[in-house]
Amino acid sequence: MADNALERREQGKRETGASFMFIGLAVWVADLLVIFFLPSGMKFGRETMFLAVIIALALVGLVFMVSGYFMRGKQDE
Repeated sequence: MADNALERREQGKRETGASFMFIGLAVWVADLLVIFFLPSGMKFGRETMFLAVIIALALVGLVFMVSGYFMRGKQDE
């Protein structure tokens, strides 16, 4: 009974960690979309705002990826 509860908790941690990593990847894809529009922003003189958004999204994605990786823990096989 206790083993089953422990297994469910570990499975939940792995799934949550994988979800965080997927969210981090999705944020990085959104960051690539902002990078795609960077030349247009430079034409209008808004490159500072674009660079701030790019850096912020990159950091948020990195935080999600790292926290998801550590949340998953070691694979016991």
